[in-house]
Amino acid sequence: MGMSEQIRKQLAAAALKRHLERVSGAVQVHGEGTAVNATARTGAAAGGAWDARARFEAMPLYRQVSLIRQMGDTLRVSSPFFRVHEGSAGATTRIGGREYINFANYNYLGLSGDPFVTAQAKDAIDRYGTSASASRMVAGERVVQRELEQALARLYGTDDCVAFVSGHATNVTVIGALFGQGDLIVHDALAHNSIVQGAQLSGAKRLSFAHNDWRELDALLARVRHEFRNVLVVIEGLYSMDGDLPDLVRFVEIRRRHGVFLMVDEAHSLGVLGAAGRGIREHSGVASGDVDLWMGTMSKTLAGCGGFIAGCQPLVDMLRHLAPGFLYSVGLAPALAAGSLAALNRMLAEPERVATLQARGRQFLREARAAGLDTGTSAGYAVVPVITRSSLKAAQWANALFEEGINVQPIFYPAVEERAARLRFFICSTHKPEQITHAVDALARIAKR
Repeated sequence: MGMSEQIRKQLAAAALKRHLERVSGAVQVHGEGTAVNATARTGAAAGGAWDARARFEAMPLYRQVSLIRQMGDTLRVSSPFFRVHEGSAGATTRIGGREYINFANYNYLGLSGDPFVTAQAKDAIDRYGTSASASRMVAGERVVQRELEQALARLYGTDDCVAFVSGHATNVTVIGALFGQGDLIVHDALAHNSIVQGAQLSGAKRLSFAHNDWRELDALLARVRHEFRNVLVVIEGLYSMDGDLPDLVRFVEIRRRHGVFLMVDEAHSLGVLGAAGRGIREHSGVASGDVDLWMGTMSKTLAGCGGFIAGCQPLVDMLRHLAPGFLYSVGLAPALAAGSLAALNRMLAEPERVATLQARGRQFLREARAAGLDTGTSAGYAVVPVITRSSLKAAQWANALFEEGINVQPIFYPAVEERAARLRFFICSTHKPEQITHAVDALARIAKR
């Protein structure tokens, strides 16, 4: 790259950042209603007040979408999002008739598309049809729905389990239903959006602590615990953005010391951590009862769709009868329940899948670091980011890799801070060692251009 080209790109990046900051500021103003109301008042004088307000283009959400599009135009890179896959996606995928090495999916143990899992889902369709057709309280139970919940309860060593049709909705409806005014919800600063949304819905006071910093949480609770009736602490078993994990033993100690409820989101740790894939409980050696709410999803290791909460019987009874996301939502489709149950049984019967996944994750982390790539705080379990510290680089590197037959998604501003822009690699047990080496070598070469 010539000096003039380097200067041009540096200037473009600087201009982009200033532009995004301006637009982001405008979004915040509109979020407060100031600019929109001003527009409405102006429109009122002209006789078109309500027409001016009833426009989707004036909504803050649309302005955020516009921001993303403007960023792509400014960077002069094509969008890497919403590419159409032409079959089952795992270690490889087909896009536009071409096969790619795929690092953009959560099929951690290769069970989505597994013949046994697929056959069980097809049998369930033949027996139950494609939908539960109504909420389970209205339409009743299907045997396979309860079989899945009971298997998950056995996995976690809990009294019972309840399954929901969405992982995101599981956190939102459970946290929102169980806690309210007079309560406190404290979560990791990097908690998933669903946790934050659930806390906001609940009406409880919401605080956060520095990522994985159990000492800060301990000090926070020492100061404020006495001010609240119920306190919920929410952490994740494996953080999907950074690929690191908490010291669960320390959080369990804090739970006991301060008398709080502890919830662990195992969306990305089930099937990934522990010798048999039983998650962070197995990895950390804690007892089942040391955590009050075990949350997980069926859309990753379990090759289906939906979420679940495993815990004591009073907890599950409350959720089955009163959680809006269960009570007023259609029941989990029987085919999805059957597929996830088959995937769970397959995982437990074939622990070598978990061992292979962990080996592939360690390989990627080791080779990426040896190549001088910044992998942040990743522990090498299925999720490995490569920090670019530039939205421009993240977009360019992702597109350059795509041209070389490697599919990986960038994460850039405003989803993360500019300095935290990255590529995020998801590793599967079905990735071959040579595929990982090829991807790391290609990325290292691209990064040096």
